[in-house]
Amino acid sequence: MRIALRLAAVLSLFLLNACAYVNANLTPPLRPLEETVLEGEGRPKILLLDVTGIISEVGREGRGLSAARPSTVARVKEALRKAEKDDDVVGVVLRINSPGGTVTASDVIYHELKGFRERKKVPVSACITGIGASGGYYIAAAADRITAHPTAVTGSIGVMLRAFNVEGLMGKVGITEKAIKSGDKKDILSPFREMTPEERQILQGIIDRLQGRFLETVLARTGNRLGRAELEKLADGRVFTADEALQAGLIDRVEYLDDVIAEMKKGLGIEEARVVSYYRPGHWRGTIYSGEAAAPETGLASLGGDLLETLSSTEFLYLWKW
Repeated sequence: MRIALRLAAVLSLFLLNACAYVNANLTPPLRPLEETVLEGEGRPKILLLDVTGIISEVGREGRGLSAARPSTVARVKEALRKAEKDDDVVGVVLRINSPGGTVTASDVIYHELKGFRERKKVPVSACITGIGASGGYYIAAAADRITAHPTAVTGSIGVMLRAFNVEGLMGKVGITEKAIKSGDKKDILSPFREMTPEERQILQGIIDRLQGRFLETVLARTGNRLGRAELEKLADGRVFTADEALQAGLIDRVEYLDDVIAEMKKGLGIEEARVVSYYRPGHWRGTIYSGEAAAPETGLASLGGDLLETLSSTEFLYLWKW
């Protein structure tokens, strides 16, 4: 009995000592994208590429058992790089379900898509399935054609900069803020004081220039039929149903995702093609309507964290205000 107790004690000490040197990282490592076939057969491939949720250039680190998540910009660029190296990829369908995001992230993705089209020489179609507003529509303008599901919402052409003023609240609890600064504009957009008319004019000038860039992007899109004056009337931030957007000339057709794929095959002169998508190992996608399971930004419920994170920072936004 004593021998058994001593052995148990020694074993316990060994285990405790061993535990002190264990440094286990439970966060799954971020692995390269892999390809899965969603439907179809044959050698040619049509890539289904998602842009979902808030468009941002900021990713998330892995926490606990949750894997790290690349930013929208990084994920799209990685997918385009993989598709560009694949000679069997004959077209890309950009599936968009996004209210937009930061100006920079939207513009970078637009730039990457344009560069991909010019180098790869394959058709790119944008299909707005739910929401393709503001930055989501900005990105769609890089495609050869923009279509939308009958129930989709699009438009919201405009720029936004959010700022908060808590001066009154702090005054009620007897707190004041003192800023020592090198110039009187250094703390522009400070939440602790009222904005001056001159500061508002400065920021409005930036907003107007970014709005002008948005308009030029839409006017330059393939198949655009709008003049600048017509577009300016539509670019007051409002959203449109798919039918309204088609009538206004913001999109080219109202149709479902499978219709977009069928039209692309017809335009390429091929009867058979595999519809493929890229995914992170460990996440499964079964059909063309499967969401990107690896991206927590998909869906309204999970969108909240990204939305609050975006709005809590001081950034110029191509974003439809929820």
